[in-house]
Amino acid sequence: MIPMNDTQFHPSTRREFLKSAGTTALGGALAGAVSFPHVLSGAPNTETLRIGLVGCGGRGTAAAFQALTADKNTVLVALADVFDERLQKSLGTLRKQVPERVKVDQAHCFLGFDAYRRVIASDVDVVLLATPPAFRPQHLKTAVDAGKHSFAECIAAVDAPGIRSFLRSSETAASKNLGILSGFCWRYDNSARAALQQMRAGAIGKIRAIYATYYRQSFTLHYGKQRRPGETDLQWQIRDWPDFLWLGGDLCIGLSGGHSVDKMSWWMNDVMPNKALGVGGRQFPGEGNTFDHAQIIYEYAEGVRGFLGVRCHDGCHNENADYIIGADGVCTIGRGVAPSITGARPWRFTEKRNRMHQTEHDEFFASIRSGRPINDGRRMAHTSLMTLMGRMAAYTGQEITWEQALNSQEQLVPDNLGWNTKIQLTPPPQPGRTKFF
Repeated sequence: MIPMNDTQFHPSTRREFLKSAGTTALGGALAGAVSFPHVLSGAPNTETLRIGLVGCGGRGTAAAFQALTADKNTVLVALADVFDERLQKSLGTLRKQVPERVKVDQAHCFLGFDAYRRVIASDVDVVLLATPPAFRPQHLKTAVDAGKHSFAECIAAVDAPGIRSFLRSSETAASKNLGILSGFCWRYDNSARAALQQMRAGAIGKIRAIYATYYRQSFTLHYGKQRRPGETDLQWQIRDWPDFLWLGGDLCIGLSGGHSVDKMSWWMNDVMPNKALGVGGRQFPGEGNTFDHAQIIYEYAEGVRGFLGVRCHDGCHNENADYIIGADGVCTIGRGVAPSITGARPWRFTEKRNRMHQTEHDEFFASIRSGRPINDGRRMAHTSLMTLMGRMAAYTGQEITWEQALNSQEQLVPDNLGWNTKIQLTPPPQPGRTKFF
């Protein structure tokens, strides 16, 4: 992984305010609780929160907009990316959307593999981490060591060493009273919260099985790029990062599946599965080394099974749904206009849906104001490890336990990256031949 120089955190009056301001009730951090208390208001908004963005693609730009509109006293002051054209495009978009909140001068537009460090070392309070997932663990560690609150776009890491680093950073953040907001955002959806409240109240009885789907179009529509003349291996791969295991961790299983298994874990009270089996493959040839479809079966204690189906193909049936099957009923989310329950105690969500991507930032910034910041770090790491366990099972054709996945020694991210680094790509997985490490 890219080496880091740890930045020491020196509290100041401003930082102490951000750690201790206010006493209002925190809601988002308790999103898994039955009552889902929401953040109604933060402390008096007298201090400006300064935001830095690391990773200026479409998702990073959207996250910056959501952060800037979540709190009336926030400003964007620094940007980082490895490609200048992407940084400038993001900056231009945000200046059009929220011109009064963008306070970025060219001296705070940082480029290169160490640009994230320069954003974090600048006078920012919250950093948005939205690069490809390969870099998430070291970026989060640097942010936490520097005393910054962080939004971490999914996925937490592409391999088990990265997951272990992310977990350590989450624990350190908790000890420093720092916030971590996860890009796995469904727990901030009001209809999903309402459905879970019904299930926790016994509407479907004891959960027997869960079937989660994320059948979608190919990622090529959004990310696929032709290699440009003169590009190095690394330039080309970072531009087309979803195709490459070491950069994206397999987006079909890890990102699409990650959102689904994060909900699966939520329904299961965040009890993690004991082991996984999986099948999958690559139906359409490409330049990378990831799957474009998979079926993962997770086994929980007492024999409960969680079934995950993912597919990233154009021209096929699309579906992003959850079927939670209980002893007394079935809760369905994602089929029809609203979540519903059939069985002994039928129910349907009838309120107006919120915008969960915005809600998570609203609650995050309110929690920072309250002095009790949301920390999704452990949950995000466990969700990502759950997808890694499934990916390992599908790639190798073997049964993989939670402990095996967590303790895996396979490191996918090369050390000491530079633009001329030669990346030795592993061949596409072959179940039965691909080994577990």
